[in-house]
Amino acid sequence: MTQDVLPSSHRVPAARVFDRFHLATFSAYLVPLGRLLFTLIFLESVPMHFSAQGIAYAAQGGTPLANILVPLSGVLVLLGGLSVLLGYHARIGALLLALFLLPVTLIMHDFWNVADPGMARMQMVMFMKNVSLFGSTLLLMHFGAGPLSIDATRTRRL
Repeated sequence: MTQDVLPSSHRVPAARVFDRFHLATFSAYLVPLGRLLFTLIFLESVPMHFSAQGIAYAAQGGTPLANILVPLSGVLVLLGGLSVLLGYHARIGALLLALFLLPVTLIMHDFWNVADPGMARMQMVMFMKNVSLFGSTLLLMHFGAGPLSIDATRTRRL
């Protein structure tokens, strides 16, 4: 069996392959995809913030004034999630999500107060998930929405 081998003068270095692939252009699409994936968890939860079941769950979890605070948190989540998703004032949207995450994480996922080891572990996982989401809001507050966003379009026009 013969193997076709290009002479060294016809080989393309790996770095040039990536140049031809326009890696920078491709990676620009990763940012809006990341914003979408990040906001799904928030936007999916919005209806629950306005339901009797969601309010009762939060009240059972120790949320004070749940009838007021849970729908208010739904507004934060909706506005913040849409803002980040669309990249429109995304830094402010990320701040709204952070303002939602901080009390929810401490009140609803207080694993240190749960006696049952299995439930404590589940609440710890939820706590750490929220800590991770909180970290993502900090990144968004610092870096903004990225190149493919309404914020970037508005900045280019100015």
